[in-house]
Amino acid sequence: MRALAISAVVGAMALSGCSTTGNNIGGMEYDKTAIGALVGAAAGYGISKGNANTSAQNNRAAAIGAVLGGATGVYLDNKEKKLRQQMAGTGVDVTRNPDGSVGLIMPGNITFDTNKSNIKPNFYATLNKVAQTLTEDNKSGILVTGYTDSTGNDSINIPLSQARAQSVANYLAGQGVARTRINAQGQGSANPIASNATAEGREQNRRVEISIYAIQ
Repeated sequence: MRALAISAVVGAMALSGCSTTGNNIGGMEYDKTAIGALVGAAAGYGISKGNANTSAQNNRAAAIGAVLGGATGVYLDNKEKKLRQQMAGTGVDVTRNPDGSVGLIMPGNITFDTNKSNIKPNFYATLNKVAQTLTEDNKSGILVTGYTDSTGNDSINIPLSQARAQSVANYLAGQGVARTRINAQGQGSANPIASNATAEGREQNRRVEISIYAIQ
């Protein structure tokens, strides 16, 4: 029973953490720092300590938590590897975000026309590959975030970035990814990844990002 309780709470932490970030995916709040083996180990240690204050039990619970957290890391490693293979030559960058999630950065020049939120038809094949990987299982949550450059103001940029993120989310759902796993948000010109002082930089900032989180 104690091992079962440890597993349940560690799983809950991996899913919801402290619920402080406001990143809601499929109805679940994600604390982006509450992931990986370290979180699993810390959770297991804390649970065991609350039930019986012995070193042996603490170590055993920490080990259980670490295994669960490690499994999450392996799952995301496999997703990252496959997506890197699929996205080669497409113009989409595959990264590992600081919070541990797998990130896809899709620049505006290959996804949308200027001031439009309709996905370019020649980008469908790339999104089909992403959907193929995401539909292999239901163990991940997907956050789609749209961004613009700094041209214009928030009254224009935020709705446009939201519409672009929603277009990508809708397309993935149309390819079989459960809508309950996807959340879309628009951040306007926030979080630039290049200088807005140049045309090249603005083009990089006009992007959609997909972040993939393990929810197993």
